[in-house]
Amino acid sequence: MGFALSLASGGPATTAHAATAPDQALVSRGAYLAKAGDCIACHSAQRGEPFAGGLPMTTPVGRIYSTNITPDPDTGIGRYTQEEFIRAMREGIARDGHNLYPAMPYPSYAKVNDGDMQALYAYFMHGVEPVNRENQKSEIRWPLSIRWPLKVWNFMFLDKGVYQDKPGKDAEWNRGAYLVQGLGHCGSCHTPRGVAFQEKALDEGGSTFLSGALIEGWFASNLTGEHNVGLGRWSGPELVSFLKTGANRHATAFGSMTEVVNNSTQAMTDTDLGAMAAYLKTLPAQGGNGAPPYAYDAQKTKVSLSRPAGNAGARIYTTHCLQCHGADGRGFAPMLAPLAGNPNVLERNPSSLINVTLNGTGDLVVRGIPAAYPMPKYAAVLSNRDIADVLTFIRAGWNNSAGAVSPKEVAKLRGGS
Repeated sequence: MGFALSLASGGPATTAHAATAPDQALVSRGAYLAKAGDCIACHSAQRGEPFAGGLPMTTPVGRIYSTNITPDPDTGIGRYTQEEFIRAMREGIARDGHNLYPAMPYPSYAKVNDGDMQALYAYFMHGVEPVNRENQKSEIRWPLSIRWPLKVWNFMFLDKGVYQDKPGKDAEWNRGAYLVQGLGHCGSCHTPRGVAFQEKALDEGGSTFLSGALIEGWFASNLTGEHNVGLGRWSGPELVSFLKTGANRHATAFGSMTEVVNNSTQAMTDTDLGAMAAYLKTLPAQGGNGAPPYAYDAQKTKVSLSRPAGNAGARIYTTHCLQCHGADGRGFAPMLAPLAGNPNVLERNPSSLINVTLNGTGDLVVRGIPAAYPMPKYAAVLSNRDIADVLTFIRAGWNNSAGAVSPKEVAKLRGGS
């Protein structure tokens, strides 16, 4: 959930919900739905109060900050009526009538049904602790900060229709589609955007839907059935395991996906995760790296690692990577990520590999237990050339057949770290 920017507005001193006794069952349901939407990730600053806003977000037109969505009546959303809350969620319009930036994924939330909206409202009004914290102004400069063009944006790109079950699909598929397209707002990261910052597709009817996208220096993975860089080699249970724990035999969560697992998907029911997996596994292959279907072959790589002197990438791998990821490139999944055949290694865009090598991984915490072996940061240890060499070696090794990485690509992301 992302009420960016500035939902708070003036009005009577009493809150909109003050006279309404909370329905605890509805509040509990709303709490679950808020986790499914991972609202806390965007609306909580580092070391800040939950849902009090202040998290910086980089957009093509400048930096904005997430807003306070606690029920504080002066700085949060405490004076919102249920109708105003739902309008903000579905149409991106704040209580005072100003348009929200589409960093708030309201095109996805437009699909959320009335019952779930009512439960979310009950939770945010009665289940969240109010925090008095003023919203920060955006750093978008005039004239790009003018809001009226967002009305045109909404006219062109916003579909206000609530999700409708697809005929011919079973209840599990439809539940999965509803969660992925709606509250889960998976497309906000995993679908490429157009020149107006719009998602190029909002459901499986568009060929680019969930085909992977660059976002804030990371490449959000391809979630279609593509064999090499997508989910084509993953089973449904393996996908559920990844959503539940952040790792499986194919890959490990990194970047903002770590927060999704920490705050959201691990708390979801197996039934809902199974539905999401069932839906995602029906998406046809899109995107890809243009290579033949991946088949593991370690022989040449093992030879290079046994005599690394003539290969700069092999030397660096032997020194810094071998103990965790192995000479066979298979790591010790799910505790230590494999590199052989890893969809993120095979992806045409190497941004995620560069970023995770520079900055490491955030703390993946499942059931209160931090992951034992997080990826360390190498920004202070390896030069741009070193990182380019070792990633080029990894992307070519074990029959990965992915393209080389240049020092210039590393330098660009290092500068934005």
